[in-house]
Amino acid sequence: METSVKKFIAYFLLALVLFFTVIAILGIWELIDLEELFRKIFFTLMVIFASTALVLFIYTVLIRYDDRPPIDKQ
Repeated sequence: METSVKKFIAYFLLALVLFFTVIAILGIWELIDLEELFRKIFFTLMVIFASTALVLFIYTVLIRYDDRPPIDKQ
């Protein structure tokens, strides 16, 4: 199972590298406007980061299942 996850992540990262390479080449040849594209990518990543942080906070504070017994204060 662990190797399949590693392979998936490796292929995903390779796909991202190829995608960004194609975008960069299109920008170099001025077939697309990189400034507008990078601005949109930056704001999209900010939104994804903020929502992920919020989901992680909600999960760790409200939904966390703790199997450890409570500590008795004496």
